[in-house]
Amino acid sequence: MQDCDVIVIGSGIGGLCAAGLLARYGKRVIVCESHTIAGGAAHSFRRRKFEFDSGPSFYCGLTDAQSLNPLKQVLDVLGESLLCVSYDPLGHYHFPEGTFAVYSNTERYRHEVEKITPQGARELKRFEERLLPLYEAMKGIPTMALRTDWQLILVLLKDYLPSLAKMLPHLPIIQASVGNVMDATVKDAWVRRLIDLECFLLSGLKAHGTIAPEVAFMLGERDRVGVEYPIGGSGAIVKALVRGLEKFNAKLRLGCHVEQILVSGKVVGVRLQNGEILKAPVVISNATIWDTYTKLLRPEDLPASSRKVSLDTPALDSFMHLHLGIRSEGLENLTGHHVVVHDAQQDITLPGNTCMISIPSVWDASLAPEKHHVVHAYTLEPYAGWERNQGYEQKKQERVKSLYRALERIIPDIGDRIELELIGTPLTHAHYLRRYQGTYGPAIAAGKGMFPSTHTPISGLYRVGDSTMPGIGVPAVAASGILCANTLVKPEQTAELLDNLSHF
Repeated sequence: MQDCDVIVIGSGIGGLCAAGLLARYGKRVIVCESHTIAGGAAHSFRRRKFEFDSGPSFYCGLTDAQSLNPLKQVLDVLGESLLCVSYDPLGHYHFPEGTFAVYSNTERYRHEVEKITPQGARELKRFEERLLPLYEAMKGIPTMALRTDWQLILVLLKDYLPSLAKMLPHLPIIQASVGNVMDATVKDAWVRRLIDLECFLLSGLKAHGTIAPEVAFMLGERDRVGVEYPIGGSGAIVKALVRGLEKFNAKLRLGCHVEQILVSGKVVGVRLQNGEILKAPVVISNATIWDTYTKLLRPEDLPASSRKVSLDTPALDSFMHLHLGIRSEGLENLTGHHVVVHDAQQDITLPGNTCMISIPSVWDASLAPEKHHVVHAYTLEPYAGWERNQGYEQKKQERVKSLYRALERIIPDIGDRIELELIGTPLTHAHYLRRYQGTYGPAIAAGKGMFPSTHTPISGLYRVGDSTMPGIGVPAVAASGILCANTLVKPEQTAELLDNLSHF
């Protein structure tokens, strides 16, 4: 006897979105999460009255009715919403030669660039004018309508033909990298570095490795609906998704580690670490492609060629993380997002050279005790060479120095303010998030390959998350959950859901 219709392994954003939608479609769903906290790379955790985001801290389009954010579409379908704080500028980029304020509004953003390089600002305008029409064309086809099987063609022809026609002129850009667009429009070295940086923050790769639609979406949403931070941090998003799936009778089991996906010609269920077996005809893995194919499946379960191709997928580096609880006296004018580039002569992707800083208690005071702030700083760090040996603590202190140098650009006396310090390494990332080598996700460069589909060679086994299409980032992993869930139901059910949503 089947325990349920669908088992989802992992409660990251992709897994929760797939589970919530399938429950909304009437499927019996169980989500198995190894950790005692839901959310995967987007979970929040608490230490001594300080509430920290473990990963994402930058959000766009969580509340606006016009938003194209797939996460917002899932929350709407589940009847959930978030309380958010809007802010602008969205952050500051600190280059060796000075600080640059980054505004959501395209005109204000270009005005700031113009102060540094008037010619570069004109070229940036041409760059944006090449990409923004693609965003406008994308608006007509909601992610909530999409799926990954052949029936997608019928859905698009039947319901979205005019929007599809608008997309046709942009087909060359859809398949291009941001670097191709940049090469055709921007010669100014400063603006080229700026575009490279923004692509790196989005995808982990510079402009020539990032697909054009990703930046078109970012530019369009940023200008149209602005940026915002959810009250309660990333944990508030996770709680809303969990409320939504439980509302439709899906079950979330925490501290429930899946040892193996059971395959007998096709998927038949999973075996838990405690020996319990759960049966279901469909299993969705929210683990990475590497963890799914090496830890959850036996080698004989997959065709050797498929397994090799999947495991040869290049991985981005992991991170050094620094979570701090600090005293906030005298920091009344502090802003929440900062990116520090230490050395203009070094590549921005060099570990330690580009440091990301988030201080979300600027917007949500409930994340820290009174007169305190929470700080999350992080930078790329290779997994290779890290071991929990006698030198581990010393290496942590050495590798975190670049983050402290970055923080001193924002808060010069940061060292005197610290009340709580937590240092995370690639080993921390790998252990708590159960991610292969603690990776940020696949390093699939535009034009060099595509993110794999939600489908696998095993009947009944599907995948969601940042190692599936459309890729890395909260909107992308939410979209992966949508694509997977919709593929498992009839197009008519999706159309009915969208129709009901449009009447709200």
